[in-house]
Amino acid sequence: MNDYQRQLGARLRAIRRQQGMTLQDVEAASDGRWKAVVVGSYERGDRALSVAKLAELGEFYGVPVSALLPESERDVDTTASAGRTHATLDLRALERQDLDPELQPLARFANTIQRQRGDYNGTVLTIRAEDLRALSVVFSVDMEELMARLDEEGVLVEA
Repeated sequence: MNDYQRQLGARLRAIRRQQGMTLQDVEAASDGRWKAVVVGSYERGDRALSVAKLAELGEFYGVPVSALLPESERDVDTTASAGRTHATLDLRALERQDLDPELQPLARFANTIQRQRGDYNGTVLTIRAEDLRALSVVFSVDMEELMARLDEEGVLVEA
């Protein structure tokens, strides 16, 4: 377990406790969707959390993904990314067979956002700056590097 997983887990626990919930309350309120043992393992940092799962957990708690990230990560905003308010992803490019496997979490994340918004136009998806910050943390790169990588892979519609 690394330090980031520990910090993320502590943040998840803090959000749950702020809502006055025990792990058993989470399982009951989610009708078993979120098992107490799984959420507990996320909170201890014993289990990795995908971007899609993080987005779903944020939706369950009613908070943006950025609120689930450790404070040091939520407050970081590089000068290169400070003005960025959104990015538009090419959903067809995310479905390509030759897409770098490391970007599969991005494809799952985009799918989750589509489901949450009920937006199934199937061609593009615009995501907010806070989503980009969360993704840059998940991919362990700064936002500028993330945007360059997405552009290089051909999944970024606008830079």
